[in-house]
Amino acid sequence: MAPVALILGGLAVMVVDFATSDHPMGGAPEKASCAEALAFGGAKLPDGAYDAECTVQTWLDTDYVARFRMPRDGVHDWLKATYPDAPEPKEQHCYPDSVDLCLNLSFNEGFAHYAGDVPGRSDPGFGAEAADIDVTYEGPDRALVRFSAFTT
Repeated sequence: MAPVALILGGLAVMVVDFATSDHPMGGAPEKASCAEALAFGGAKLPDGAYDAECTVQTWLDTDYVARFRMPRDGVHDWLKATYPDAPEPKEQHCYPDSVDLCLNLSFNEGFAHYAGDVPGRSDPGFGAEAADIDVTYEGPDRALVRFSAFTT
């Protein structure tokens, strides 16, 4: 009788964990190196970046997220230097609406050369299929950047 109670008790714990967890199958976000997070999407922290926090979430896909602040007047230059062939960032039709500037890239559709196919552009750790960069202006001098590089 005791072995059956142990098995049922263990099963009950697993069911409760599954029902109450945000990530019942694993893959909860974990802290990551910001250099690693940005390199996954072919980028580096810009000059003057601060308050950087980065995570990685893996299970079926991989998603690196970097959040950092930087001087507002350097945002466009950083994006252009990082993705020179990318379209101009959008100031309208961003999601969420509270974002002031956004850039959404698919490396499988027109930006595959960032994976190292072009001389001088071989970023170690690059592996993303797409990247989203959202910028929120926090005043005249500061911008909050959310960078997400992921597989799909």
